[in-house]
Amino acid sequence: MLDTLEAPSRLDLATVDAAVDRAASALTKAQRPDGHWVFELEADCTIPAEYVLLRHYLGEPDDLELEAKIGRYLRRIQSAKHGGWSLFHDGGFDVSASVKAYFALKMIGDPVDAPHMVRAREAILNAGGAEAVNVFTRIQLALFAAGPWSEVPTMPPELILLPRWFPIHLSRMSYWARTVVVPLLVLCALQPCARNRRGIKVDELYSGRKPARLSQAEDPKWLWTTGFNALDHVLKAGDSLWPKGLRKKAIDTCVSWVVERLNGEDGLGAIYPAMANSVMMFDLLGYPEDHPHRAIARKSVENLLVIHEDEAYCQPCVSPVWDTALASHAMMEAGGEANVARAHAGLDWLKPLQVLDVEGDWIDQRPGVRPGGWAFQYNNAHYPDLDDTAVVVMAMDRAKVADRMPIERGLEWTVGLQSKNGGWGAFDADNTADYLNNLPFADHGALLDPPTADVSARCVSMLAQLGEPLDSPRMAAAIDYLRREQEPEGSWFGRWGVNYIYGTWSVLCALNAAGLPPEDPAVAKAVAWLKQVQNPDGGWGEDCDSYALDRKGHTPAPSTASQTAWAVLGLMAAGEADAPEVERGVAWLAANQDADGLWGQEHYTGGGFPRVFYLRYHGYPKYFPLWAMARYRNLKRSNDRRVSVGM
Repeated sequence: MLDTLEAPSRLDLATVDAAVDRAASALTKAQRPDGHWVFELEADCTIPAEYVLLRHYLGEPDDLELEAKIGRYLRRIQSAKHGGWSLFHDGGFDVSASVKAYFALKMIGDPVDAPHMVRAREAILNAGGAEAVNVFTRIQLALFAAGPWSEVPTMPPELILLPRWFPIHLSRMSYWARTVVVPLLVLCALQPCARNRRGIKVDELYSGRKPARLSQAEDPKWLWTTGFNALDHVLKAGDSLWPKGLRKKAIDTCVSWVVERLNGEDGLGAIYPAMANSVMMFDLLGYPEDHPHRAIARKSVENLLVIHEDEAYCQPCVSPVWDTALASHAMMEAGGEANVARAHAGLDWLKPLQVLDVEGDWIDQRPGVRPGGWAFQYNNAHYPDLDDTAVVVMAMDRAKVADRMPIERGLEWTVGLQSKNGGWGAFDADNTADYLNNLPFADHGALLDPPTADVSARCVSMLAQLGEPLDSPRMAAAIDYLRREQEPEGSWFGRWGVNYIYGTWSVLCALNAAGLPPEDPAVAKAVAWLKQVQNPDGGWGEDCDSYALDRKGHTPAPSTASQTAWAVLGLMAAGEADAPEVERGVAWLAANQDADGLWGQEHYTGGGFPRVFYLRYHGYPKYFPLWAMARYRNLKRSNDRRVSVGM
């Protein structure tokens, strides 16, 4: 097994050379003919389950072969330990995910007395039943008349008409919340019922007990929660009193908002929940199947399917820009004419994807800033992100591309979206209205996109690589932000990767690029922490439960290829290329390389929403280990142990 093999005690560079060559060759074979890389992006059971339910909500013709493949996928990932479904590989029971998976399997045709369904049902009932699910699962049930709309927090579509100064406003929410919520406002106002031609419901999952409503928000406030709950009661009581003309105007405005951001075959927000909600909204409003808006929205959902010979599932989104940029970095690190040429082909593919002509939602906070970022997906022009932009710009700068315009525009846009506290969020500036996470429909605790250490570190790395002096006001503010964000133990939180290993790697790269020496207290403390949490086998691992609100310290897990690579890259950025911990980490990677030259990894090391939604990037164990091993070899053969690039 990948996470149980012991690393050799000593490592010679010839072994590393051979491993790098095999990995680079395998990554080359995975590159698409047009130069880009894209790997599967897997979430938990909820997205494929929702896909099955979407088809039955719409009353679409049966696709029994596809349903059978999704059914096999859902049964395979059901936990043998607790009988339900988890949010990540080998994780604990999650009642909301389990209810959706059970509902989908029952819809597919699994008998309720089948052993796997009995186990799942018992686990769900023991956890409080379907009453205990989160808001978005309650909405899913209500759409099928399998749960009451009265248990869904009221979200009047008139919300979209409120002025920007109003405390509850779409512009104060994150991009993903906006795109999911706007079509949902229409659905929740009109409360449709699925066609559900098989008549499947899940009454047997209800326990008859009143559940405790739990929020995943990091720091819920009693006063805000009480006030918002009282407001919800008022809205429920007065829902029928809204003037019909105002309600129609609100719904029309929601539709116009969605249509403006429909995003072709890449879909609203280029994320599954928003795309599925847009399809249901168009259907509810009477748009025929062949209407251009509804048809393109439905096609965008279909594009997320991954169909293998025996199984199938639906991705939450796709990651071609992220995969291509990171794979290009790895290939440049591997070096050699052929590998560098492959990296240049990837960068050539990335260049026209820069968003130069669309002022996305970010413009609300930063009017006057010119567009210049890259999105995560093939196309998502309204929502480029700072993380992708910084990684692409660094790759282009490292490759010494002849045309500097993309680099300069990416830099300009990034600088323009720096938040007031010195850091950067992923998609917006100053998206910090924390009180909104106390809204009843925000029980996932991820309604906002505040600055985070990992994204801020990437922007600092980019600025430093492009020559920004350490004492410039914006760089000084960013470094100060990173210092404030360091945990007492020495690590940094990883919002978009699991977790403190990811965040610490990101920040160590940034501090090195900015010119902070290894003896700087922040750097030294982080190095000590990374060494302390190394696994006995030489690798590194960290569990998704490290995001728990009551975290007491490092949450160990079996060593993984991606987390080991991050730890090694972070230590090398801090001047530790000769440390025995680095050698043991690289040796672990060499010992666990698969016969095809790559690395396998079932554990989830990507972040979606802490405590709610995690991601398995199938590309992470392919390019990060190559990157780490190639850098180790390069530094060991160099007279200078300093990493000279931003990441």
